[in-house]
Amino acid sequence: MVSKVFFFVYFFCVSVSAFGQTAAATKSIKVNEHRIEDRIMELSKFGKDSTGRGYRVAFTKGDQEGRAWYMGLMKKAGLETSIDAAGNIIGKRKGKKSSLPPIVFGSHIDMVPDGGNYDGCVGSIGALEMIEVLNENNIITEHPLEVLIFSNEEGGTIGSNAIAGHLGSEALKLVSQSGLTMAEGIRAIGGNPDNLPSAIRKKGDIKAFLELHIEQGGILDKENIQIGVVEGIVGIEHWNVTIEGFANHAGTTPMNMRQDALLAAAKFIVTVNDVINRYPGKQVGTVGKLAVAPGAYNVIPGKVIAGLEIRDLSYDKIWQLFHDIEKKADSIAMATNTKFSFQYQANPAKPALTEKSIQDKIIASVKALGFSYKYMQSGAGHDSQEMALIAPVGMIFVPSVGGISHSPKEFTKTFDMANGANVLLNTILKLDKE
Repeated sequence: MVSKVFFFVYFFCVSVSAFGQTAAATKSIKVNEHRIEDRIMELSKFGKDSTGRGYRVAFTKGDQEGRAWYMGLMKKAGLETSIDAAGNIIGKRKGKKSSLPPIVFGSHIDMVPDGGNYDGCVGSIGALEMIEVLNENNIITEHPLEVLIFSNEEGGTIGSNAIAGHLGSEALKLVSQSGLTMAEGIRAIGGNPDNLPSAIRKKGDIKAFLELHIEQGGILDKENIQIGVVEGIVGIEHWNVTIEGFANHAGTTPMNMRQDALLAAAKFIVTVNDVINRYPGKQVGTVGKLAVAPGAYNVIPGKVIAGLEIRDLSYDKIWQLFHDIEKKADSIAMATNTKFSFQYQANPAKPALTEKSIQDKIIASVKALGFSYKYMQSGAGHDSQEMALIAPVGMIFVPSVGGISHSPKEFTKTFDMANGANVLLNTILKLDKE
């Protein structure tokens, strides 16, 4: 009996000691910031035009070459690498329990014309860094892991739309920035637009999706905060606002007899700004385009078409703001003797909230690493917006210097990229314990 008790106590102590060593080893592992920086710079070489301008637009030669380079690194890291029907790159790493759903993480490597080297790329290189660190430390996770690099994020989140089952036949006919239709582009990068249903993931197929990304705004940089914990990705709604007045001779029509559509439009733009600022919260509203007719020095504008955009995490709030703006437009119309009409432009970018439990794990990782953080909403769209429809999602932001993005001047410091990657690594390991 004594020997049995002794054996149990010995076994328990050895097990606890081994667990403690494993936990300590896991806690101490860190990403290689120099490898991240080197790979960011190497990726930036693909898609340069003759003037050195970045042009790794989806489906172009530069995009194809960058994807081939990335897939080569995936294979070297031991990932089972493939391209799905939508052109998404998938790298799989086995877990101890193949029956568990995979933890998926990644971003995109395509860029806008004349874009920067960090948008999407930080999350993509950071995802691969997770695999490298786990390999180097001989850590096998309970869950399978997947690195997912989406196709054509900048041209309409094409790859993630396909995964969520929302990429329809009409979208495939649209011409992309590359000059190819979406269908032609998907085929050019190794996908099969005729078999898109095979790319669809259903709810329950994925345990969680995480995306590391640059903020693309200037809040973290301005406030000197290291990590943004994303609460959600805003919904975006568009309206074309037609303002009709009466075109007349600018020299012979007295000011008090005019029906100036552009003057009404100017008052409308100020009103949009006033309404958006009047409500508490982080919503934004923009009049970003104007078409003025007839467009001559000596003719009072008779018609203006303005583009109105409103963004917020709450779909209901977006429409509340719109109806307030619409009501104010009626008053402007009466004061200026013009007519306003609003044409809703259906937009698939609905608000997408991140998973609270994943937010909590991100914050626990941030605190363990000693970083500063704040809750944020994403004012830009991301693939996570589509992935949130089929799986719990988490997003981690790192600072963008000066808040500059979609520009050659876009920049994120090496240690900030590493901080975000370390938070991603720790969060994945916390998720894996569930």
